Amino acid sequence: MISLEEALDRVIGGVDILPAEVVSITDALGRVLSEDVTSRVTQPPAAVSSMDGYAVKAADVTSCPATLKLVGESAAGGGFDGTLGQGESVRIFTGAPVPAGADAVIMQENTGKGDGEVKILEGVEVGNFIRPAGMDFNHGDVLLPKGRVMSARDIGLAAAMNVPWLKVIRRPRIAILATGNEVVMPGDPVGPAQILSSNSLSLSAMVKAFGGEVINVGIAQDDENSLHMMVEGAQGADLLVTIGGASVGDYDLVQQVLGKEGLELGFYKVAMKPGKPLIFGTVKGTPVLGLPGNPVSANVTALIFLRAAMETMLGLPAHDIVTGTALLGVDVPKNGPRKEFMRATTTKREDGEVIANPYEEQDSSLLARLAAADCLVIRDPNAEPAKAGERVKIVTLTHSLISA
Repeated sequence: MISLEEALDRVIGGVDILPAEVVSITDALGRVLSEDVTSRVTQPPAAVSSMDGYAVKAADVTSCPATLKLVGESAAGGGFDGTLGQGESVRIFTGAPVPAGADAVIMQENTGKGDGEVKILEGVEVGNFIRPAGMDFNHGDVLLPKGRVMSARDIGLAAAMNVPWLKVIRRPRIAILATGNEVVMPGDPVGPAQILSSNSLSLSAMVKAFGGEVINVGIAQDDENSLHMMVEGAQGADLLVTIGGASVGDYDLVQQVLGKEGLELGFYKVAMKPGKPLIFGTVKGTPVLGLPGNPVSANVTALIFLRAAMETMLGLPAHDIVTGTALLGVDVPKNGPRKEFMRATTTKREDGEVIANPYEEQDSSLLARLAAADCLVIRDPNAEPAKAGERVKIVTLTHSLISA
């Protein structure tokens, strides 16, 4: 049995970054850039007005009120073709090009319009209400760096850069194989000795949330032929994830069957709770992550190990397990020899301090408490009893992207 930290290092070292592909900007949300993205344009392309009003020469309005001749108009999408002369002005609208010869814009609230002329009520300095060319960015600027996970804001920026296609890391293809004679899918008839398959669905959702594509191999029965057939169905995957069948029971055949397929075992058993019976290795060049069958164990180990593997495939740094700290709201007993992740809920005091309240019952089959939890309290191996008010490390969970 190895430590969680050593196991995590082996998983990260056992997978490779995936090749790149080109996608449309409309399909780039959440994708990881495989190269820097350079602007193909300057924004704004020319000096434009930031206000509705009148383009003028600042020298013409040093003494106000001043009356200027109105010689034309500049609107967004168009412009004034001539050059502004002394004593002249041009009606201008927000976003419209500043006419040649003008060096300031007077907001319309500080003017009065007459027949063919405009009265300027307040003077301005050179550059007033003008956005110079390249104020936002210039042609050739690298604005979206390699490794960026594209957000909605980034999509808008890429569009403004006139970049319709983006080179991104291919999504990891994750094959998920559940095992067990007792497991049936939701909606199917459930026998007296059977249980519903929640793990394969929650892990499929995780894979999608972490930026991958799911290959659902199905549920293998507890016999060698069924497992061999299911493993064959995972060909072409970047990672095979098995659920259950990884411990020492008579019917836990995953290691046995994968061994006949050529499994090169990286490790088996990790000093963590929940999640001790964890397998990692390769079969015919494909990494294999064997998760425990208990729902909480499967979800917690996937949160740590599956996520790290997928982040590595996407060229991202592995997510830090510890995401923050909190004060205990209750006493917790001495911990055993394995690093423990306790499901807990949090509250926030008036001073902003986060209080974590671990559930008293931490059995790894209790899925409802996993869904209700918003953090995991981390307890080091052999940690002494901790009192309410002591500071602990936590893994933050969210309900919009539930990962454990």
